[in-house]
Amino acid sequence: MAPGTGCTSETSTMNGGESLEEGSSSGEFSMEDQNGDTLGSLNHNIGKPPRDHSSMRHCTSTSWLLEAEPDIMIIGLKSTSEEKSEFSPILRSGCCSEKGPKQFMEDEFICIDILGEHVGGGAGLPSPAAFYGVFDGHGGIDAASFVKKNILKFIMEDSQFPSGTKKAVKNAFVKVDHAFKDASALDSSSGTTALTALVLGRVMLIANAGDSRAVLGKRGRAIELSKDHKPNCTSERLRIEKLGGVIYDGYLNGQLSVARALGDWHIKGSKGSKSPLSSEPDLEEIVLTEEDEFLIMGCDGLWDVMSSQCAVTMVRKELMQHNDPTACAKGLVAEALQRNTCDNLTVLIVCFSKDPPPKIEIPKSHRRRSISAEGLDLLKGVLNGR
Repeated sequence: MAPGTGCTSETSTMNGGESLEEGSSSGEFSMEDQNGDTLGSLNHNIGKPPRDHSSMRHCTSTSWLLEAEPDIMIIGLKSTSEEKSEFSPILRSGCCSEKGPKQFMEDEFICIDILGEHVGGGAGLPSPAAFYGVFDGHGGIDAASFVKKNILKFIMEDSQFPSGTKKAVKNAFVKVDHAFKDASALDSSSGTTALTALVLGRVMLIANAGDSRAVLGKRGRAIELSKDHKPNCTSERLRIEKLGGVIYDGYLNGQLSVARALGDWHIKGSKGSKSPLSSEPDLEEIVLTEEDEFLIMGCDGLWDVMSSQCAVTMVRKELMQHNDPTACAKGLVAEALQRNTCDNLTVLIVCFSKDPPPKIEIPKSHRRRSISAEGLDLLKGVLNGR
């Protein structure tokens, strides 16, 4: 992937080239596996800042600062029952990737708006069907490039797909990790985080291993759909220590700043062994509604310097002006560079409607305001020059 490339979507692409297409069919598609797995237990965190507060810069670009208000009126919304019966996502996407201040570019991404055309025919797939991914490499580009080229194939070839999509995605993460170790021509000590989004009908499944992040823009609110897998996170630290790993100054075994990744086989050891470094993803599944406007997927180079809510506010404002997801992705990358991010930058934005987000109007206050007798007496005194 060439550094500094921006891409928009009109045809399906694996390399982030152009692809902007509208799918019009509706229909829900269940992503529960055959064992009846329910939604992931991950709580939706609204507008949370990055978890690594020490590396966060404050939002200084005044043109972006429009915070969402809780008491707002949305123009042109339908009722909940109308949403459930009528809403069908129309997918279009844009992305931007920059080398940033680092010497080498190690990020990769996938942007496929029309999955049926990419896989040939798309037999058995609902409409719309799409796949997106962000892969933040480290220790070289080999792991990120290999996962980008192969993870979708492992998902669709899994025996659980498409009836048990959750199980198929989990299996695919482990299978592509093992296949990378067996690829003798590649450096198996390189590694990558992996963040993917699979959309089938109105159902979207987010899978994440590492510290990239997926954030849903829901009528101006930021809803985090993934969890940053940092070694110092309590649940990750307990898992790491239980498996014999240690954390030095926030680094797993003193080497890696993430608790989950694909590749890095010099840390994992042999296949089948229990390693403190896991390739198993966390999953989060949602049913899209009319309130769900867009998805932001980005590597940690973005989230190190920007909160989830700030990013959603920026993107929503820009979409209302020009309705171009590619320009929005470029805007986020430019803002992160302005805030002195220290990493590669990859941002992917997926819109769920062909229209820009609706205008948010804050209703006028109907509260009556009064002044106490003492206050009135004081005011009279001031006006009379006492």
